[in-house]
Amino acid sequence: MSAVATALGLAMAALGAVPATAAPAPAPAATTVAAYAGSAENAQANKAFFEAVMKSVAEKRAANPRALAVTVVYSAANAPSFRTQIARSTQIWNSSVSNVKLQEGSNPDFRYYEGNDSRGSYASTDGHGRGYIFLDYRQNQQYNSTRVTAHETGHVLGLPDHYSGPCSELMSGGGPGTSCQNAQPNAAERSRVDYLWRNGLAAAAAKVS
Repeated sequence: MSAVATALGLAMAALGAVPATAAPAPAPAATTVAAYAGSAENAQANKAFFEAVMKSVAEKRAANPRALAVTVVYSAANAPSFRTQIARSTQIWNSSVSNVKLQEGSNPDFRYYEGNDSRGSYASTDGHGRGYIFLDYRQNQQYNSTRVTAHETGHVLGLPDHYSGPCSELMSGGGPGTSCQNAQPNAAERSRVDYLWRNGLAAAAAKVS
């Protein structure tokens, strides 16, 4: 794919200046984007991101093919302003599902970036087995920042956007509005991730066997 899927962010109110210490790191050029809010659902972008992460994980399965859970490694080095939210998001997902675990480390399967983008926050892949999550400053001032981070991380784990859902549904993203504070996946979302990665574990093991 060669064109970025258009995902214009919500019009952001003036919510104060961006922290002076948070210099945005340039994010890689992307070909597919699954945004937190303000775009039509893009199932193709969701699927591409998940498959990029799965491919990266599968390539490393040979080192530990008998692991009970798939470990997905991330880097937060390029999103220092959001380290707390990323850590909380990781804790939320790791306590919610059993077939996949998120872990910060070297040789990451995906990366977090931060900065300003008119599209808001989004998950993206370049179509070559590499993915990243971009966290937009203004959007994270307007919405619950841990919810934004956990939502975008949900794309890493295979979940699509569902903006028409209630606040209790993490992947409803910005749909329920700025008053929504929920950062936890619901039972259906947890079950879906475990299902995907139970199958993903078998697929990854098969690729390196």
